[in-house]
Amino acid sequence: MKIFVKGVYQTNFGELWDKSLKDLILEAGLGAMKNAKIKANEIDLVIIGNKLSGKIDGQDHLGALAAEALKIKKGFRVEAACASGGMAVYQAVQAIKAGEVKTVLVIGAEKMTDKKNGEIAKALMGAASEEERRSGLSFVGLYALMAREYMEKFGAKKEDLAEIAVKNHKHASLNPKAHFPREININTVVSSGMVAEPLGLFDCSPISDGAAAAVISNKKGRVEIVASEISNDSLGLCERKSLVELKATQKASLRAYKKAGIKAEDIDIAEVHDCFTIAEVLAYEDLGFCKKGKGYKGINKPVNLSGGLKACGHPVGATGVKQIVEVVSHLKGEAGKRQIKKAKIGLVHNVGGTGGTAVVHILKGNL
Repeated sequence: MKIFVKGVYQTNFGELWDKSLKDLILEAGLGAMKNAKIKANEIDLVIIGNKLSGKIDGQDHLGALAAEALKIKKGFRVEAACASGGMAVYQAVQAIKAGEVKTVLVIGAEKMTDKKNGEIAKALMGAASEEERRSGLSFVGLYALMAREYMEKFGAKKEDLAEIAVKNHKHASLNPKAHFPREININTVVSSGMVAEPLGLFDCSPISDGAAAAVISNKKGRVEIVASEISNDSLGLCERKSLVELKATQKASLRAYKKAGIKAEDIDIAEVHDCFTIAEVLAYEDLGFCKKGKGYKGINKPVNLSGGLKACGHPVGATGVKQIVEVVSHLKGEAGKRQIKKAKIGLVHNVGGTGGTAVVHILKGNL
């Protein structure tokens, strides 16, 4: 069975003080339906990707909320830490393959900026292991451990990681919906305040509000989802043999390539999970775009043209769906100033925690 993305939509990402979570869900859902030229009564199911609403807003029942607000027959919520959006897309694909439904509206949404940074950091650590939480670690601290190990093992410098931030801010400057649509330079990144050595403020993705949506269906469209795979690893870093690779990403991507009948070098455009600059470097290697230990030198492939999590923003439940929106836009030739010419195959990579969950989708366009 073939499965297609019929329509997509992304809200603005940023500090959206005048928007509630429900507002964002409605805007994204209605926008994707309009883009797909489809009505609510033609959608069988709505799936919401969200991580934090129950913890910080006290609202867990987002599936019913969305179904009622959008006048869709049924709905449910999916949570997989920062991979919640990608997991929601995966669940939609599985539901259609099972023959239970024909058309699914997937919405990733998160409202984060209404709370203090400390509250958000504590809530996010629900995706880490108990030992890491008891130790007082945060996710920037955990990724800093990975960055230090990587730099010591392969000789990368802070300036090499900074190149990732500079690149993604340049891309975001062309994205009117990005949280930070402005360029920066290497010195800005390297000289920014230290958060957890060696990661400074500009090595980190921001706390953002936002939502994104996609209509996924077995009815023919211009972009096909040719592979959708997930994999898991230990929640904590101390259980892993290596701190410089995400085994879940490696396993999910290898299965996705095999299912799609392609190789890593066939990918024309990718959106990868750059919650921190080191995370994008690791993604290059784990996805097979380059050899292990070579990612910090850069790759010859357009990655994170949306601005990535780093500059487009990271409303955690929305990220995995926003990545789908960006890749679909390129495959349909509708990405505006960011458009990559002749893009036919795109990859989306969404990670939960430090790699406890990884989701990889491969899409083909120009059908």
